[in-house]
Amino acid sequence: MSFLDQLNAWLADPHRWSWTDKAGIPYRTLEHLRFSLLALVIAAVLTIPAALWLAHYRRGAFLASSAVNIGRAIPSFGLIILFWFLASRWELDTTFWPLLLALVALAMPPLFTNTYAGVVSLEQETVDAARGTGYREWQIMVRLELPLASPVLLAGARVAFLQLIATVAIGAIVNDGGGLGRYIVDGFALGASGYGEIFAGGLAAVILALVCDGLFALITRVATPRGLALQNARRES
Repeated sequence: MSFLDQLNAWLADPHRWSWTDKAGIPYRTLEHLRFSLLALVIAAVLTIPAALWLAHYRRGAFLASSAVNIGRAIPSFGLIILFWFLASRWELDTTFWPLLLALVALAMPPLFTNTYAGVVSLEQETVDAARGTGYREWQIMVRLELPLASPVLLAGARVAFLQLIATVAIGAIVNDGGGLGRYIVDGFALGASGYGEIFAGGLAAVILALVCDGLFALITRVATPRGLALQNARRES
C-alpha cells in the first residue's frame, strides 16, 4: 500500500473523528491541550508571583539569568524519563505525573525570566510616580508593573506553551498519553505500514502549534495596555 493510500485509509476510519474514542483526533487533541494548559497554569502560579516580587525589589538578577540557561539546557525526554522513574518508585500514576511534572519544569524558566525582565525594564520614574500618589508596594506590583510588563510576560508564556505542545508528543513514548504524539509512536511501531499515521500525527501537532501560536499573538495584542501599545507603535514608526 502506498503512502497516500495509507494516509487516506487512516483518515477515512470513522474512529479517527470521535471525541470519546482514544483513537480519535479530537480526543487526542483535547488530551494534548489539557496537559499543555495545566502545566502552563501550574508553572505560572509557581513562578510569576516570585519573579514579580524579585523584580520589584531588584533582586534575583542572577537567578533570572540562570533560569535562561537552565531552560535551554534541560533535555525534555530526559526529564520525562527521570520523573517516570520517580513516579514508579513512589507508586504514582505513571500515565499522568511524569509528563505533567516534566512539562511544568520546562515551562518555568521562560515564564520566570520574561516576567522578571518585563518588570525590570520599566522606567523607575513611573514606579516612583505611583509610589508618590500613595500606592503601596503590592499595589504597584499588581496594578502597575504587572500590566505594563504583560507583553513581555505573555511572550514568555507563548514560548513556553509552544515548547509544551512539542514536549507532550514525546510523552507518548513512556505512557499511553501523549496526545497527538500517540499517533507518531504507534506509527513507528507498525514500521513501513505506519507511515500514513506518522505523517497524520505530525501534521496534526504542527497545525495545533500554529493555531495556538496565533491565539497567543492575539491575546498579547488584546492584553497590552492601550497607552503602551501606542508608545510601541510610535517607536516602530
